Amino acid sequence: MHRADEPASSPVEVLLENAEVLTDTYDDYDTEAARARVAARCATEKQACPTGAGAPPRHHPSAHEQAAQDLNLAVALILNAPEASASLTRLVDHDQIDPEGAVVFAALLHLTGHRDAAQFWWQFAAGGGNRTAAFCLFLAHQQRAEFRDAAYWRGQSRGPARPGRRTTAPPTLSSLLPETVRHDLLSQCHRGRHPTLPAPLEAVINRLRVDSADEDFGEVPQPDVSLTHDLTRDPARGSGCRGRGRAPGTG
Repeated sequence: MHRADEPASSPVEVLLENAEVLTDTYDDYDTEAARARVAARCATEKQACPTGAGAPPRHHPSAHEQAAQDLNLAVALILNAPEASASLTRLVDHDQIDPEGAVVFAALLHLTGHRDAAQFWWQFAAGGGNRTAAFCLFLAHQQRAEFRDAAYWRGQSRGPARPGRRTTAPPTLSSLLPETVRHDLLSQCHRGRHPTLPAPLEAVINRLRVDSADEDFGEVPQPDVSLTHDLTRDPARGSGCRGRGRAPGTG
């Protein structure tokens, strides 16, 4: 609890301070550096938009609005993590599919409006013991006021992490999205907006193959081997998109 003379932490700072669950997937993720980057960006924006007497009253979000904002921020942090690209690549490794890549893929689906499909892939990862996925499911159900399901996944996110698969080679650290896109996602979260990808990158997600509709989750896009390469390209230099895009689902 904050004392009266202490400034209240922003939602960004609160989630970063409690981001241990988000680092389970990415052992090398530098949470302190992420907190410093966000704090610097927050300070810059506060100077540009002072909250003086003429400023509009501050909106206090409801519980489901706060959960939505926290989920958006969690998604942005997942996609900013240095192992996101390698994890997503391993998701399509048919010899040994990596559930951690499903966390990243679900984050991309969430940003592009495929909410039910994102839940499908988060549940896939959570079934493998990934606490980050369970945390995202907690927020997703909390946002929908599905409190019994939210409580279940909150408990799963706090449980002991299962040991990840061991590899002899060190993890590959390569950004999944262009730097400007990654920074913009966090900036949109700080402003209380729903973060979105640039249209060319959104089209990359929307053109993915969709298997026959799942009974519980409807249309569920499937990752392909070119996805990581296509997302890495700077949208200002080309979309990296092949074929005709598909409108996002209504989930």
